[in-house]
Amino acid sequence: MAEAQNTKVQEQDINQLLKVRREKLANLQEAGKDPFQITKYEVTHHSADIKDNFEELEGKTVRIAGRLMSKRVMGKASFCNVQDLPGNIQCYVARDDIGEESYADFKKFDVGDIAGIEGTVFKTKTGEISVHAKTVTLLSKSLQILPEKFHGLTNTDIRYRQRYTDLIMNADVKDTFVKRSRIISAIRRYLDGQGFMEVETPMLVSNAGGAAARPFETHYNALDEDVKLRISLELYLKRLIVGGLERVYEIGRVFRNEGLDTRHNPEFTLMELYQAYTDYNGMMDLTENMFRYVAQEVCGTTLIPYGEEMIDLGKPFERLTMIDAVKKYAGVDFDEVADTKTAKSLADEKGVHYEARHEKGDILNLFFEEFVEEHLIQPVFIMDHPVEISPLTKRKPDKPEYVERFELFIYGREMCNAYSELNDPIDQRERFKAQEAALAAGDEEANTTDEDFMNALEIGMPPTGGIGYGIDRLVMLLTNSPAIRDVLLFPTMKTLGGKDQ
Repeated sequence: MAEAQNTKVQEQDINQLLKVRREKLANLQEAGKDPFQITKYEVTHHSADIKDNFEELEGKTVRIAGRLMSKRVMGKASFCNVQDLPGNIQCYVARDDIGEESYADFKKFDVGDIAGIEGTVFKTKTGEISVHAKTVTLLSKSLQILPEKFHGLTNTDIRYRQRYTDLIMNADVKDTFVKRSRIISAIRRYLDGQGFMEVETPMLVSNAGGAAARPFETHYNALDEDVKLRISLELYLKRLIVGGLERVYEIGRVFRNEGLDTRHNPEFTLMELYQAYTDYNGMMDLTENMFRYVAQEVCGTTLIPYGEEMIDLGKPFERLTMIDAVKKYAGVDFDEVADTKTAKSLADEKGVHYEARHEKGDILNLFFEEFVEEHLIQPVFIMDHPVEISPLTKRKPDKPEYVERFELFIYGREMCNAYSELNDPIDQRERFKAQEAALAAGDEEANTTDEDFMNALEIGMPPTGGIGYGIDRLVMLLTNSPAIRDVLLFPTMKTLGGKDQ
């Protein structure tokens, strides 16, 4: 009962504070000082510029703008803290410097208001670099109340739903998304430097292929056709290799109708690239060099803290076949497993769950997921996957039940997926038939035959290496973020009460 009464009192207090803010705005508007009528403010410096270049700027006039995060009124003089993109800076505001009327207005500012301050750079007696205000301009009135500063914004559900508030209150969150932007820029610089061309391909497709995933479906009104949101970028990028573009990449959103957890979001950012006249060994070299380059560019080091581990991206990445990895961690040598029946018996013995439709290669992969993944902390390429789980990959000439494919694992997580691309249209059609049989048997993530893609392969595709990188997982690694929602500005959330709140 007491707790309910306290909550009611708090709500009444908040409602009163919100009412006061709206009254302040109404008074400003009546006095002809409506902040929302201001259309621009010339900013000359950010907080970090002033702090980093204090010796050069001391005594000089600067114009800053940002959100008021604190205010201490002490009679004829006050201090406030203004937060902008790179950080925050203290400002000293005195009645004798800005005038009596402006100072009276300033005293009515609220935490959360956005202000522009022009003044000179100086250092206080305590050594804090500050701006001595000459003019203060209210640029936008905040009609809501920010979370209490000392405790910050800690409720994760609110943080994800109201990312704008999260960015204001949590500097480390803002830093994560600044780094995300820098990571994507670094990837582009690296690939552009390697002669790749950035392209764009359709998001709405008649056949969602290129990955094992269930698609979202929608409808084109103009064409009166059902279409799907893409689940990968692969099949259109390969068409461009057929067309002679040789080195292409795309960074874009893909959509998979799957569950949500710490590593999965139904829409996420994928980077895929394809390079003619190379294979999966070339893709391993490119991946290792790119991860190292991006880490150095964004973090200034190739030794990356993640969780309780230090991930070393500077050392050569280990290369291990899936069979050797399962032999190492599960004690089972699938080279000695004769057939699917034997594989299923082994799975029963080891407690590995499988489905009736699964073949020997599927069960090898299940063993890998069950016994191996969690041990792969430092970077390792897991190579040579079974053909059953790789419908778009070129077979190994000396071992045709396996394909030239690798996945990079770091901290027990798949970071990317790469192939020597299948360019034999006859083999590809047979693989699509096998996928359609799996679909009919109940595999909702199986592919179907893409006839236009098949036509492109019949025109002729050169030997090609391809790779897909989950950008979100790379950002998680380089920002030491435990969950994918921490690196998505607006992660998928269940709607509250008919609309997001």
